[in-house]
Amino acid sequence: MLARFFRHFWCAYWQAARLFPADAQRRLADAIGRAEQGHAGEICVVVEASLTPLQIWRGMGPRERALEVFAQQRVWDTAANSGVLVYLLLADHAVEIVADRGLGPADDPAWTRAATTFREAFRSGRVAAGCTAAIDDIGAELRRRFPSSGPNPDELSNPVRLL
Repeated sequence: MLARFFRHFWCAYWQAARLFPADAQRRLADAIGRAEQGHAGEICVVVEASLTPLQIWRGMGPRERALEVFAQQRVWDTAANSGVLVYLLLADHAVEIVADRGLGPADDPAWTRAATTFREAFRSGRVAAGCTAAIDDIGAELRRRFPSSGPNPDELSNPVRLL
């Protein structure tokens, strides 16, 4: 636990902004907008540099925090219960995908594949390109599960959210 505490202590907020500069954030927002076409789903990407000391002390893991962020960012609040949260916790090198109840279980292979694409993007140093590819994969899966039957209002804003 001590090693994790120090890892989170040294991973400051500005590191998220460094990894996702304004240009990369714009490209990802555009990718989210494109990925949301042709289906009734909504995609939300949240990047958090680190957890607080209290969260670490309590043993909060990336999945538990992703579920908390899912609620805080109101990803669950879509008309078709079709919101998808992509949560990136930089200090733990963790990627969690939380899909609303209308999209099936969390351990679904489609979400696991998308999370793997995100992880590989970070490992290879091609963060923006890899994240765009993973968002495209999520969009394709949403088109398969929730094809659009008419106009699809943008219920969640597309910009990447840095916490």
